Amino acid sequence: MKGLVRGAILIAFTAAVLMIVNAQLAKSGAQSGGNTLTVYNWGEYIDPDLITQFEKESGINVIYETFDSNEGMMGKIEQGGTSYDITVPSEYMVEMMREKDLLIPLDYDKIPNIKNIDPYFMDLPFDPDNTYSIPYFWGTLGIAYNPTLLEGQTFESWDNLWDPSLKQEAVLVDSAREVIGMSLNSLGYSLNSTNVAELREATDKLKTLSPNIKAVIGDEVTQMMMNNEAAVSLIWSGQAADMMSENEDITYVVPDEGSNLWFDNIVIPKTVKNIDGAYEFINFMLQPEVAAQNADYVGYSTPNEKALDFLDEEVTSDERYYPDEAARDHLEVYKNLGLEMLGTYNELFLEFKMDMK
Repeated sequence: MKGLVRGAILIAFTAAVLMIVNAQLAKSGAQSGGNTLTVYNWGEYIDPDLITQFEKESGINVIYETFDSNEGMMGKIEQGGTSYDITVPSEYMVEMMREKDLLIPLDYDKIPNIKNIDPYFMDLPFDPDNTYSIPYFWGTLGIAYNPTLLEGQTFESWDNLWDPSLKQEAVLVDSAREVIGMSLNSLGYSLNSTNVAELREATDKLKTLSPNIKAVIGDEVTQMMMNNEAAVSLIWSGQAADMMSENEDITYVVPDEGSNLWFDNIVIPKTVKNIDGAYEFINFMLQPEVAAQNADYVGYSTPNEKALDFLDEEVTSDERYYPDEAARDHLEVYKNLGLEMLGTYNELFLEFKMDMK
């Protein structure tokens, strides 16, 4: 009997030791993430060569996953099924994630290359003091068009999209804030409006645009424009740059009434496991040469002031991509309107799309 008792005690002791060891290993893994860094980003939003370079320099293996909407990304972070170490939300989503306690405050002692970011893009209202986020790319929303497929139409105003001669010639990005916002701007309203009467007026005006709409689509808009399958598109500046690089007939303009000035930002979500690797990756991406290479590949504007020295002056001096401060002053940054109001925008956008059928 004593032997059985001693055996039972030995088994219990061994089990307890194993539990402690496993807990320590789990704790260590949660802090370091081992040799892996999981990055959650928009599609086609980083030069793959830079991931390879980072892996070689750091010895860290990067797992790269993509999302196609801010809301979809936040949903995955909230679920917590995957331990993402880095993600890249837009400005209003940074605010929403901060409110939901999904982000960790950044330790800038571990990000010395933050000095390379243009101060203009720091300390913005959606994240005072950049407590949680670092600017990654920025740009505008405007109109890309191909004059060779048109009859002299220009687009200094949003209202030019309603020209009856553009029947079945225009494509819109499939995004509620952008499309409803464009209509709001055309009426002289803020693209952050929460006024129900203004939103109804904007939606009703959009319905009158339906005869000119060829499609409401996602990334396919770029290929359609490059292939001359559409003459006009509501599009972000970076995608317009991609179009223009492949089809020299295309140009891009931000209408005079104003538009959206957007920012995508690097954050560390609460799901992080490899926090040291996350800081190393962020600091790597903020190197001027790296940021310049990334901007050249992606096509969007970099907030990295030192990186501009490594980019083609023809690009950095082009106000379609790098509007000066005076031009930016009549642009608006999206605000976090809250889930209820975002739901209203989505419902009105769906109403517009259903009316097209």
